[in-house]
Amino acid sequence: MQFNRLLLFLLAILLVTVFASCERRSGSGIPFFPVNYQLTVSNPEFADLLAIGGWVYIGGGSRGIIVYRFSPDEFRAYDRHCTFQVEDDCRVSMDNTDIFAVDNTCCSSKFLIVDGAPTEGPAAIGLQQYNTSFNGNILRVFN
Repeated sequence: MQFNRLLLFLLAILLVTVFASCERRSGSGIPFFPVNYQLTVSNPEFADLLAIGGWVYIGGGSRGIIVYRFSPDEFRAYDRHCTFQVEDDCRVSMDNTDIFAVDNTCCSSKFLIVDGAPTEGPAAIGLQQYNTSFNGNILRVFN
């Protein structure tokens, strides 16, 4: 009986240690951060989102988020954390074509903003995408 208690106690300590040391990560390797952001598209701060193809940076996620207007009723949102060598904490930024998000500081990987897919450089995994919902004026970005 005492041996069973000791065994259960050691097992509990092992499980706590394992789970406490694990960092939750997404499928892309980007660290998990809860995201639940709402923005009013008609707000002057987000005026670039009024047009299809427009984009803005918002806070949140691992390295910030790019929100992109894909169609009149659909938005895409991506974490700015580059997916190549995630431990380097590199951040993508939109280039002057407004078509690509590029990591200009670490590896020069380039990602297509319409779907987050890598198009150039060593990154083989697309940008971490967040869910979006839009009700006509309020856009919600969440995971």
